[in-house]
Amino acid sequence: MSETKSATGGTDGNVGGPYRVMVVDDSAVIRGLLTRALEKDSSIKVVASVGNGETAIKALDRHDIEVIILDIEMPVMDGLTALPKLLAAQPGVQVIMASTLTRKNAEVSLRALQAGAADYLPKPSTTSELTGTDAFQRELVEKVKALAKAARPSRLVARSTDAVAPARVASAGICPKRTITLRKASAALPRIIAIGSSTGGPQALLEVLRDMAASIKLPILITQHMPATFTTLLAEHIERATGVPCAEGKDGETISAGRIYLAPGNFHMVVERVGSGSVIRLNQDPAENFCRPAVDPMLRSMAGIYGSSLLTIILTGMGSDGRKGATEVVEAGGTVIAQDEATSVVWGMPGVVATSGLCSAVLPIKEIGPSVRKLVMRSAA
Repeated sequence: MSETKSATGGTDGNVGGPYRVMVVDDSAVIRGLLTRALEKDSSIKVVASVGNGETAIKALDRHDIEVIILDIEMPVMDGLTALPKLLAAQPGVQVIMASTLTRKNAEVSLRALQAGAADYLPKPSTTSELTGTDAFQRELVEKVKALAKAARPSRLVARSTDAVAPARVASAGICPKRTITLRKASAALPRIIAIGSSTGGPQALLEVLRDMAASIKLPILITQHMPATFTTLLAEHIERATGVPCAEGKDGETISAGRIYLAPGNFHMVVERVGSGSVIRLNQDPAENFCRPAVDPMLRSMAGIYGSSLLTIILTGMGSDGRKGATEVVEAGGTVIAQDEATSVVWGMPGVVATSGLCSAVLPIKEIGPSVRKLVMRSAA
């Protein structure tokens, strides 16, 4: 905890050492547990641990931080109030909102994502669950490492130009210089759209769907890596933002045009052909890519039914979920579009699809909606 910010803006001038994290939580016990969980990984060092948002802002004067784990409910200054002040105080810092899984906290977390937080982390409700849950500790460490990778390159740019440049990019092990080979889009008109997303996904989904959902009138199925409660609220946010009916998919529900279906937390959402139509099926099969819901099962099921008429979009997210499913989409004749590296919070999921030669386009987030509209609205001729 003794590292201090150097005169050049780095921690003791070191920009290549362990990822530097600050834990902000009003419980000293929780701070200690989070710190121990993080520092089990030698690539992470917790350089500051504080009890409220006001103290966290002051700590940025002394420490060069790459990732902040920020509790929502705290005395003196809560997480949502502190968030914009932290982002302004240290350009490029990545903030993960942490809270127990209540509807109120999920709502605040989604508001925080819209205000600039990079990700969220549902905390177990008891300390015994926190210490005994390998899945939570793995998710915590992976998110911190993925987002810290995003912080470093953009923060170096910010230091050299004195510009406020939010960290947006992490290649998640994918070489950004690797050539991306594009393939032709399917000649068939899309009849349905599938979207996969994870870290940074809620913001990206809202931007893409605002641009296209109301005008294209196709069914849209979305798998976003999120727990229950969060997915319920995200569906409500999407409907308000787009004016298009959006809800968590229900088992046996008929897929209809002009509606958006979101995979509910803790369930894979797949599609099954029934007669001349298709219905949603939910299952709790084992997690894929450490995720449930996962993108791959959704894409596999849809590729077999819709073939060349399936349009798939892979948005920002860490890991490689979506690559296997996108491969089956392409083999069935469908089209895949991925978000580009520069506009992704983490270029893991879209990056691995893009660099595997599966995409017909790799686009900035603002160009995805207009591109989809063109594909859907072109004449059959």
